[in-house]
Amino acid sequence: MGKEQERPDVFNRFTRRVSVILGHAWVFSAAVIILLVWGVSGFFLGFSDTWQLVINTGTTIVTFLMVFIIQNTQNRDTAAMNVKLDAVMRELQVSNAKLYGAEDEGEEELKRQRRQIERDAEQNSGTGAR
Repeated sequence: MGKEQERPDVFNRFTRRVSVILGHAWVFSAAVIILLVWGVSGFFLGFSDTWQLVINTGTTIVTFLMVFIIQNTQNRDTAAMNVKLDAVMRELQVSNAKLYGAEDEGEEELKRQRRQIERDAEQNSGTGAR
């Protein structure tokens, strides 16, 4: 069981580092330079099928791997935000238990809860202004 707990930590550390590195402007600049070099090389390679296959394969592999890195980063960020919001709600003594598990609700239930919160806010702002 110890091995199972270590693997997500290794993956999380890896994806965190990769997302930080890939978020830098120099990485974007390097990607643009690679594309420019690839484009210019087309003149020398006759814009062959192999020339096109190189960029298609490369971008497909990078995109495929980045989907997992982005999703992991997004999941971690969302979980952290939920923890922080729960802490704020507890500090404010929010008593609506449904709000604490809102991330697990379906879209329609979330819309219903949003409408209820908006109605409550309108009622509270209406009484506070008098």
